[in-house]
Amino acid sequence: MELKSTRRIVTGHDAQGKAVALFDAPLQAKQRSSGGNGMTLLWVTGEFPVDLMSSTDRAQTQVGVPPPAGGTIFRIVDFAPATGTAAPVDHHQILLSMGIDPATQGYARHANTHRTRTIDYAIVLEGEIDMLLDDSEVHVKAGDVLVQQGTNHAWVNNGSKPCRIAFILIDAKTPPAWNRKWTK
Repeated sequence: MELKSTRRIVTGHDAQGKAVALFDAPLQAKQRSSGGNGMTLLWVTGEFPVDLMSSTDRAQTQVGVPPPAGGTIFRIVDFAPATGTAAPVDHHQILLSMGIDPATQGYARHANTHRTRTIDYAIVLEGEIDMLLDDSEVHVKAGDVLVQQGTNHAWVNNGSKPCRIAFILIDAKTPPAWNRKWTK
């Protein structure tokens, strides 16, 4: 899968308080594994309220899938089409590589099933993809938007073309549903 770049513009203030563009350059997507999905990290915050006076490039923050406590993440993910020849994977290891504590997880319908203690806003920019929930799935395509409230899910691209989604994740309180154990 060809990895795309995304032009990112970040505004802020100069020393006199004048509005300026702090960053204006393309960011190249990075591939997490050979033949796998691409990810472009656009911005990370680690506090609330957010410090609007920082001139640091917060896209350089080292994070997993969830944002820092009290923070946010803005990223674009390019999902490669699924192949029927994928080797078995270790779900526990996948969670650890995502920066997710396996002890916080629910029912694992798919090897990439996960949940984060976040509210996620997702905007499908290109392509189509299936979001697998515990016992159902939702097919989404370019132009669709999702609001995900800390639910178990996995993304599976059953199409023949990549799917590109912009995600904004915001730290949240742990939902009571996480205390219930659900099995198929």
